[in-house]
Amino acid sequence: MDMLRMESQGRRLHQAWHQLRQGNPRLRARDGARQLGVSEGELVASGCGTTAVRLQPRWQPLLHALGRVGPVMALTRNEHAVHERHGRYRNIRLFGNMGLVLDDNVDLRLFLAHWHHAFAVTEATVDGHRKSLQIFDSDGTAVHKVYLTAQSDEAAYRNVVEEFRSPVQTPLLAVVPRPVAPTTRPEEAIDVAGLRRHWDALQDTHDFHDLLQQFGVTRIQAMRLAGEERAREVAPDALRQVFESARDAALPIMVFVGSPGVVQIHTGTVSRLHEVGEWYNVLDPTFNLHVREPAIASAWMVKKPTVDGPVHSLELYAQDGQLILQVFGARKPGKPEDLVWRSLIRCLQPFRERT
Repeated sequence: MDMLRMESQGRRLHQAWHQLRQGNPRLRARDGARQLGVSEGELVASGCGTTAVRLQPRWQPLLHALGRVGPVMALTRNEHAVHERHGRYRNIRLFGNMGLVLDDNVDLRLFLAHWHHAFAVTEATVDGHRKSLQIFDSDGTAVHKVYLTAQSDEAAYRNVVEEFRSPVQTPLLAVVPRPVAPTTRPEEAIDVAGLRRHWDALQDTHDFHDLLQQFGVTRIQAMRLAGEERAREVAPDALRQVFESARDAALPIMVFVGSPGVVQIHTGTVSRLHEVGEWYNVLDPTFNLHVREPAIASAWMVKKPTVDGPVHSLELYAQDGQLILQVFGARKPGKPEDLVWRSLIRCLQPFRERT
């Protein structure tokens, strides 16, 4: 495809998006892209030259440069949960394709193999213009976004955009389809006894991914096969129960939401809980969470051993087995789990008792 045709195709997509938003000014790019039959990354890229600036994918210096912008809002989402946290990009550590952001408020686990494209975006909204940096996977899925707030240094942001501006500003984004997920193994082929032995030998919650890989199981299979002393299915409304109990006890918790390229973590209390349509929300000053409740196909109370003692979590899964979010009691490495949290989550009744 020659350059003129590429430019024309990108401009047509951008115009279609503009017309779509005229009829629905609050329409999000993710939903608009779905309606237009493209990825969100392609839709954002179509605005290069007008609403978007393509940035060079130099992740380490870009992340460090974000620290100069001051307070921002970090956003990570998957199909059914959106996690928004206000803070700064500080205490950044990168090692190969992995990384950490360890500010007290912006707490991220980075998987840079899924970071392929970056844009500085200016969106016209009903509340005014909104500026952000947006990162996309190779298939055009958004993996992380950083929004300016009233407290951000906009001059520093403009300098970051100019410093990382790509020499190529084509409005087209070449996307690569996501690999097809491997076929789920039949459960009769799984070494259940071995799975349980290795589960009981875990020393860190981060080792759980290696356990899944070793036994060739999905997360949901591991939950079902682990035995109720390790993983117990609870009612899908368990999230409300846990959040309301944590709110009433002013109990700090940890809320994890992941995209393919980032896991974002809130550590602290929750206060303002609201239901709006199909979404259950936390609407606190520095932390917002939005969970699409009808998408919760199963909820599990999970117990994993660590060197600091057992750790309990609530895990929510979609119909396709994808993890929506996790909730833990707040704790630091080297410290045992809070007993109030343990009592709270262990009070969740098995799902079969609530049907």
